[in-house]
Amino acid sequence: SSGINAEYGGAAEGKPFPEIKSTHSLVAKHVTKEKWDKLSGIQTATSGFTLGQAISCAVEFDNQHCGIYAGDYDSYQDFADVFDPIIQEYHGITAEAKHTSDMDVSKIQGNVHPDAPVKSVRIRVGRSFNGFGLSPGITRQQRLDLEKLLISAFSNFEGDLKGNYYPLLGMEESVRKQLVDDHFLFVSGDPNLISAGMERDWPEGRGIFHNEAKTFLVWVNEEDQTRIISMQKGGDVKAVFERLARAIKAVQDSVKEKSGKDFLFDEKYGYIHSCPTRDHPTT
Repeated sequence: SSGINAEYGGAAEGKPFPEIKSTHSLVAKHVTKEKWDKLSGIQTATSGFTLGQAISCAVEFDNQHCGIYAGDYDSYQDFADVFDPIIQEYHGITAEAKHTSDMDVSKIQGNVHPDAPVKSVRIRVGRSFNGFGLSPGITRQQRLDLEKLLISAFSNFEGDLKGNYYPLLGMEESVRKQLVDDHFLFVSGDPNLISAGMERDWPEGRGIFHNEAKTFLVWVNEEDQTRIISMQKGGDVKAVFERLARAIKAVQDSVKEKSGKDFLFDEKYGYIHSCPTRDHPTT
């Protein structure tokens, strides 16, 4: 984790204990001066992230409930004295709790009644890959390398998952309008994401993949490295989940085949995201 490597890792200059404006946040409760003095001088190895960067939202704004983001997987380890108690309190779990994930479609027994007034079903997950920072800490080069790897991986998709990738950088107006009309496009300007460092180098390295039927999407380098989304009109939850399970496996297998890199997974916290409020109960 925080060991020295060619680019990052080891000691950063310790800074004075910040004023945390979100006084009722989990950050205010769990980032004590004692913990700050111990951890604020650490830089993570993967992306050079610090505790000060992690808690920037809670320091800058007065409306945060949680107020912390991870800049890479190392953040959860290097700053565990802060992340662990926040995650445990937010999710209502013990220190011994372990994440469980089950994507077995055959275990879904029922479904929404065909006559029920359900307009559409959408299920999504976030997934991150080994060797790259998470959105708040990812370096410009890591973001570009990840996008390039995912574009290559998407080209492997077959059948109903096959589709096209649309980079945000240099996007034609007609394409942008269509993606807005389809409610697929993610945009910049969220104060929390800006404060947390997630909109650096915008819009470079970001984009959207979707299949021809527009029932399977992947957001690239938004709040998470990837957001994998399955959706369709009507209430067929089982079909949407089945496609999601196949899509997750397709993304994982294709990236692994191209690069040897796998999803970031922690035995305790499950699939790793930039936001710890998502880590534990996610699929």
